[in-house]
Amino acid sequence: MTTSDPRHIPVLGREAVEALNPRDGGVYVDATFGAGGYSRMILETPGTRVIGIDRDRTAIAGGFALVDSADGRLTLVEDRFSHLADVCAAQGESLVDGVVMDVGVSSMQVDQAERGFSFRFDGPLDMRMGHDGPTAADVVAKASEADLANIIYIFGEERYSRAVAKAIVAARAEAPIVTTAELVAIISKVVWAKPGEIHPATRTFQALRIFVNEELDELHTALAAAERVLKPGGRLVVVSFHSLEDRIVKNFMVERAKTGGGSRHLPEISQSAPRFTLVNKRPIVAGGEEVSANPRARSAKLRAAERTDAPAQEAGPLPGWPSLDDVMRGGG
Repeated sequence: MTTSDPRHIPVLGREAVEALNPRDGGVYVDATFGAGGYSRMILETPGTRVIGIDRDRTAIAGGFALVDSADGRLTLVEDRFSHLADVCAAQGESLVDGVVMDVGVSSMQVDQAERGFSFRFDGPLDMRMGHDGPTAADVVAKASEADLANIIYIFGEERYSRAVAKAIVAARAEAPIVTTAELVAIISKVVWAKPGEIHPATRTFQALRIFVNEELDELHTALAAAERVLKPGGRLVVVSFHSLEDRIVKNFMVERAKTGGGSRHLPEISQSAPRFTLVNKRPIVAGGEEVSANPRARSAKLRAAERTDAPAQEAGPLPGWPSLDDVMRGGG
């Protein structure tokens, strides 16, 4: 089982699997299956079993050949990675030896014009990783100007978010915005880029994609689910691609690695034990050779932590950013 096909080699793939430290007899969750890169590399360790999860049924279908070649050691499940604890339980594995996740949109999805993720191709303004729920076109049509500005500012970190939102509302009053090219044209009238800077639509497209797929909510929930399913000594490995994701992963791992819950004025026994120990205190980043071969690797950061035997902590509340359900109901 080889990884010679470059589509099957995820960013920081070898580093991620080394941090996961698969062993004979171990059960591992590839929480973002994609093209199966992590799963292939994990399965190179004899005796491992992998549960692969992806909400994109196209990715699941693309993995059937790998399932056949894995001789019963790979199971694929179409689901959100936030549901990984339930997926594991349904596969008869309430506790596992490792969880690896590559957060964000896949290159395969971006390169498919009909999926509507990229401003580089003209296609339907969809952006859904799965095949249900509102599309980006639905959000652009339904959200109020204030909600659009908040979405673009919070999830895209676009400083011209108000101008973009105003332009979208004005344009949709004239005609529905249903293609990526139409949205790019609207954004390009109010956001300008100097030579060498990112495309004017980059941040708005990122924001809509994250919002439509509830990516940051999913990540929050998936990290807490991984804590519940990992055995003592099990590893959690996460590769992220922008600061919003990395901040969530870093804060989760650092907080769970702390001894907390008490104070210097209270007895030691009142303080809760750490749930994780950090495998790498600083994130691992891609080397120059990988960045040259794949520019997407430039922003990648890998963080890893090892589960202790302390009881899992309950998941905290989600941050108070705009909710897809609320915005689509008109109450965002």
